Order: sequence, then C-alpha cells, then structure tokens
Amino acid sequence: MGLVNHTVVTHFILIGIPDADGLQTILFITFLAFYLCTLLGNLLIFSAILTDPRLHTPMYFFLCNLAVLDIGFSSISTPKMLTNLWFQSRVISLGGCMSQVFFYHFLGSTECLLYTVMAYDRYVAICHPLRYQLIMNRGVCALLVAGTWITSFFHATILTSLTFTLPYCRSNVVDYFFCDIFPVVKLACADTYVIETVTLTNTGVVPMTCFHLILASYIRIMYSVLKMNSAEGRRKAASTCASHLAVVTLFFGQCALIYTQPQQSKALVTAVQIFSNVVTPMLNPAIYTLRNKEVKAALRKLRGG
Repeated sequence: MGLVNHTVVTHFILIGIPDADGLQTILFITFLAFYLCTLLGNLLIFSAILTDPRLHTPMYFFLCNLAVLDIGFSSISTPKMLTNLWFQSRVISLGGCMSQVFFYHFLGSTECLLYTVMAYDRYVAICHPLRYQLIMNRGVCALLVAGTWITSFFHATILTSLTFTLPYCRSNVVDYFFCDIFPVVKLACADTYVIETVTLTNTGVVPMTCFHLILASYIRIMYSVLKMNSAEGRRKAASTCASHLAVVTLFFGQCALIYTQPQQSKALVTAVQIFSNVVTPMLNPAIYTLRNKEVKAALRKLRGG
C-alpha cells in the first residue's frame, strides 16, 4: 500500500477583504479610528464603573463585563487586518490562526450568554422590584457571569480542537480576512462532516436559545410595563431596557445575516462580519452612555469635571 506524502501546514495565508485593491490606505485609517474609539470608549466605561460606588449594581457589573468583551472581541481580528492592509502581510502562523478561532467563538459565545443574563436582570428589576436585591445579590451575579465565561470556554475549546486535529495537506490559503472555522476546514484533507455539523449545531443552538430566553424576558417585561399605572414608571422602565434592546438587535441581526443565509454573496457576508468585529464593539459604549445619566455623571467625575 503506497504512502501519501502529507505536508504539515505551519502557517496560513489570509486572502483579506475582497475588492479592496486601491482602498487599503482609506480602510486602514477608518478601521484604525474605529479600533482606537472602541478601546477608549470601553476602557472609559470600565474605569467609570469601577471607580464610582454608585454604579456597583448588577446592571453595571454586567455592563463592565460587556466592555471587557468588546475590547477583546475587536482585538481578535482587527490588529491583523490592519497589518494586512498597511504592510500587505497576509501570513498568519498556525498558532495565530488557532487563537483567532478560539477567541472568536469564546468571546462571541460569552457575549451572547451575557446579553441573556442582562435580559434576566432587567426582567427581575421590572417584574419583581421588591425582591430585586434579594434575587440579584452579589453571589448570584458572580455565578451568572462566571457561568457565561466557563460555558463559552468549553464551547470554544471543543470547536477549536475539532478544527485543528484535522490534517491540513492542501492549500494553506484561507479565503477570508481572518481565521474562522468554515474557511479553515475547507482546506482540510479529511472528512469535515463532524466539525461542520457540530459547528452548525452549536452556532445555531446557543444564539437561538439565548434569543428565545431574551424574547421571553421582554414579553414578560412588556406585560408588566403595560400594567403600570404611573406614566413615569413606564418611561423609566422603557429607558432602562432601550439600550439593552439596541445592542441585542445589533448582535442577533448580524448573527442572522452571517449564519442563516448561506447563499448570501461573499462581499455582503464579509461586510456584515467586519461591521460585527470592528464597528459594533465601538457602538456598544455609545449606546449605553447616550441616555444614561448615571454613566455620564461617572465619566464626568472620572475626568474631574
């Protein structure tokens, strides 16, 4: 029986953003500006919440975690994409590719679960206000957040392990601007049915479960708000939920476009993915501070105003 000569892949080459020829400088400046705004905005929110005792509540504890996630999520692919645009360096090591796959699914899953926890927090605050402090105590909040991080860690570890235990002996050119599971496993020289099935199941089940739990929470919240006699109470309840609803709509809208429409054009999927990776982490702090007087006051206090 003849032996097959397999070449071990030690690095990959990222194709990058499609149809970007001649636009590298403009895209570099734009994405760099977005990335710096993401870092600054989320660091300011994190620092403001940490230093202001008035914001040491469950809602802001979860928001603090979201700020950390946004910094991490935007850092998965943006620095490498900026390097590709400026230096035309499209090579990424095997370890670097593995890191992108792992952290993309680790932080993405954590963010999805965290939005669900934040929806539950709003549900308890509005539907059970007298029991809120008892239900959402420090121990429960810490347990909920730890659960999102730990669950997502195992989720990402399984997907990354299944992806990179496959033999890669074909081309090492990844037809995307960063390493994700489906573009990478296309290069494998073995049956990819298991990893593709597990990935589709996981990336479908986790967001859909979270979405339905969030939807159930908001249906119950709307029912409670409509029963309120006070217009001021209804306005306050709507105000506390508006920011969360906005970021949830952004997150799940992008997931739906990327993962539920396989026939979408490559250019459209890439554009939505870039928006998700680069723009959304910058918008989240803006959405949460735009109408939030407490965060605005904490930011003024932080800068000594």
